[in-house]
Amino acid sequence: MSEVYLKGKFMPIEEACVPVMDRGFLFGDGVYELIPVYGGRPFRLSQHMERLDNSLGSVRMENPLQLDAWERIFARLTGSIPDIDQLLYLQVTRGVDRTRNHLFPQGGEPTVFVMAWTAEPRDPDISGKGIAAVVLEDNRWHRCDIKATALLGNVLLRQAAQDAGAAEAILVRDGLVTEGSSTNPFVVQDGEILTPPASNRLLRGITRDLVLELARGVDMPCAERHITRDELETADELWISSSSREVQPVTLLDGKPVGEGVPGALWRRIDDLFQDYKTRL
Repeated sequence: MSEVYLKGKFMPIEEACVPVMDRGFLFGDGVYELIPVYGGRPFRLSQHMERLDNSLGSVRMENPLQLDAWERIFARLTGSIPDIDQLLYLQVTRGVDRTRNHLFPQGGEPTVFVMAWTAEPRDPDISGKGIAAVVLEDNRWHRCDIKATALLGNVLLRQAAQDAGAAEAILVRDGLVTEGSSTNPFVVQDGEILTPPASNRLLRGITRDLVLELARGVDMPCAERHITRDELETADELWISSSSREVQPVTLLDGKPVGEGVPGALWRRIDDLFQDYKTRL
């Protein structure tokens, strides 16, 4: 990551600075997207940009750029290493105000920031052993469907999982599974793939939706429905998905094996379909 885009200009990352009066800095008043890039191509770009528009609309902001302008920015930042998998991060805040005021500024200009960096290589140990997760109470705000930059709740939950020796926290609210600290969960029960339905309690992940699309494309039983904590703890298989982690099998939950304690057959089938989908792009 040597060059970034900030407020209409490309510049070395060392020179990129945001004013202290930017509402993203003071209030977390902004939204973001994280987009994988495979073979030089942003992955499911239209879905990511649609979600950006939804998040912006939910916080009463307009998209400051047209799609072709976004694409030109993305192409420049990722074009130097097109053969390496990358991650694109874009952020739009409500911009700079003259004073610290909770009310929206009048006539302010949004702050647009974009950067790209090399993605971590796929970890072969995960496909052989899976990862560990813990169950934690979902104590975040009630608009988790907005991909907002104010992620302190998620940060604290992810750190709590790390402190417990786990790679992710699976969150439960009112006895029902919502999502992970930065992922969407999937439960397999009796051969059926289940994930919580889209609502204000969770962010509808682009990878989540692709998993369902791939499963339905080969007639694997799947459904979006509420999942209880008991169902989570007695699952035959448990997965998490996100743009940066793709689809990973959870084989240890709160220190207890999930299913047989190894990545399951349905996860391997979904992972094969996912990797084939990437290759076909």
